[in-house]
Amino acid sequence: MPFEVIQADITTLAVDAIVNAANESLLGGGGVDGAIHRAAGPALLAACRDIPEIRPGVRCPTGEARVTPGFALPARFVIHTVGPVWHGGERAEEELLASCYGNCLKLAQERGVESIAFPAISAGIYGYPADAAARVAIQTVRAATWTPARVVFCTFGGTMTAAYAASLSS
Repeated sequence: MPFEVIQADITTLAVDAIVNAANESLLGGGGVDGAIHRAAGPALLAACRDIPEIRPGVRCPTGEARVTPGFALPARFVIHTVGPVWHGGERAEEELLASCYGNCLKLAQERGVESIAFPAISAGIYGYPADAAARVAIQTVRAATWTPARVVFCTFGGTMTAAYAASLSS
């Protein structure tokens, strides 16, 4: 199974689906979430608003995933997932993060995705340690019963790129 680690702007990648490290509202935010919303255009926000709330302000609980079209992005789909905030590993963070990757792959399979790009879910503002986040990502995708033909781990800096490269080679 070919995995790639690429340090790039995920919104520019020519893949079938990109994963958005979203917040529970799915209405945009900072980091990769904000970049994806800006690049996809206002139709993405409208599509996210159309996703029903599970409870007030929550369209996608932590560990779950939702899908929308990619709109102005090169990707056909955006798969939105909400990673856990790091609390020292005492609040099921690893299980929730693994669930993000598994649920994204499930939605990708249902839509016939042949290539997918994942950001470093939870490793930005949510504070998940880079090495641990990379390990969970790689292990979860490697252990999946199905993966697309091409899986890209798209990183945002040298530290994250090194963490993913190390996890991939172990």
